[in-house]
Amino acid sequence: MQRYFVPEGNWQDEKLIISGDDAHHVIRVMRGNIGDKVICNHPSGYAVFGEIESIDQHNVTVLITERLRETVELPVHVTIAHGLPKGDKLEYVLQKGTELGASEFIPFSADRSVVKWDEKKAAKKLSRFAKIVKEASEQSHRNRIPNVTPIMSINGLIDETNEFDVKIFAYENEAKTDRFVSFASVLSRLKTDQQIVVCIGPEGGFSDNEVTLLKKNDFQSVRLGPRILRTETAPLYVLASISYQFEELGC
Repeated sequence: MQRYFVPEGNWQDEKLIISGDDAHHVIRVMRGNIGDKVICNHPSGYAVFGEIESIDQHNVTVLITERLRETVELPVHVTIAHGLPKGDKLEYVLQKGTELGASEFIPFSADRSVVKWDEKKAAKKLSRFAKIVKEASEQSHRNRIPNVTPIMSINGLIDETNEFDVKIFAYENEAKTDRFVSFASVLSRLKTDQQIVVCIGPEGGFSDNEVTLLKKNDFQSVRLGPRILRTETAPLYVLASISYQFEELGC
């Protein structure tokens, strides 16, 4: 069944209105008809079953028939902070990270980021990023669309996550020694409803200055297993591990 995220202003007591690109999708792509069933998500995080009541040129009116009782969001708030990588790797992380349950993404410009975006390109990228996480949320039947922040510096990232409960960064040098903090040990201390930020460097990892800065601001360096992971693989490792720890163990 098709799922749509509907802005708060489009909700009424017993009805809602699908508009914009989503209405076009219902009308032109799905060839929706009166009586067809859809699932619609409210920005606060709940979803409803609905039945198409009427269709005009630009809007689809849906009669709410039932509120869904489902738990599909991770029980911890996971923010992925990612140093800008080359090519379309960040788009891949946004799509797959959304499917795996991330709550937020913070792209940041790292010392070893090859990519540099001016203000115009950054705005265009953010618009595309918003579309990617929305479509991935619909595909994976999420109840919330992850937030993607504007691109920031590493100092901005530190300020943005200052109040988080757990702050870690993946440091490839930890994988090469016997003196490391494992991600498993972090997970064992993580509790439901806590906020965790996981910082991932771009290709080439973090510079020595960035490592010093992160540690100075209470970020714990961790090892993500004994192997060196690609920059686009590391956040997926993190999210899959958190999902297993909180959603699968004990089922």
